[in-house]
Amino acid sequence: MSIDPSALIHPHAVVETGATIGPGCSIGPFCVVGAEVTLGADVTLKSHAIVTGWTEIGDGCEIFPFACIGEIPQDKKFGGERTRLIVGKRNRIREGVTMNTGTAGGGGVTRVGDDGLFLANCHVAHDCIVGDRVVMVNSSALAGHCIVGDDVILGGLSGVHQFVRIGRGVIVGALSMVTNDVIPYGLVQGPRGRLDGLNLVGLKRKGVDKADITALRAALQALKQGEGNSFQDRARRLGESGEIDSDYVRDIVAFVLGDSDRSFLTPE
Repeated sequence: MSIDPSALIHPHAVVETGATIGPGCSIGPFCVVGAEVTLGADVTLKSHAIVTGWTEIGDGCEIFPFACIGEIPQDKKFGGERTRLIVGKRNRIREGVTMNTGTAGGGGVTRVGDDGLFLANCHVAHDCIVGDRVVMVNSSALAGHCIVGDDVILGGLSGVHQFVRIGRGVIVGALSMVTNDVIPYGLVQGPRGRLDGLNLVGLKRKGVDKADITALRAALQALKQGEGNSFQDRARRLGESGEIDSDYVRDIVAFVLGDSDRSFLTPE
């Protein structure tokens, strides 16, 4: 066990032998910290939070009551193998959130980036890769093996099917079920999520240049109505046209032509 002397641990908390507690940590009453857990500097666990398994929590994270971080995967194929959960820095993980370790079949690691906000009762399943500055609104959920890019917002009660990729800058509306990959900067709405244009609000808030937004609009139109028998064909033609002068459009082309087991949400 390694507990920095500056850490504050409530006498009613349980810190198992073998845990590593960094400087400036605060562990509230009735928390449980497992033997293979590493807490970075200035991590706060509020009362009744549980961090278990082979789990690493980055500096400055704040975990609220009744969150359960690092438990085994909710996967029938899991056979007790030793797998990990790695959570980045400065994440706020609210009440009742669950994040599971990986599985041997999925690479063995679940990863969460930096500066995320995970609101009450969200779920990050085994083997997910979650980017930086991701917001998961109350009761949204990622199934196993999902990949979520930076600056994504998942609306309340939304769900993402296993193995789906969500590109950077996407916003998914509340109550949507996403069953296919979503191109970067897309807007998904509807009970059975459909691609309903670009996340223009997010792009403008980020200060994206008007020329890039115009290029994104043109690219979306080309993917919708351009030549080619498939979405990938149209993306390939767009990439080979020599007319792309926007990194944002290049992101979309690279994403569509990337490796995936799913099809795409396509513009109607």
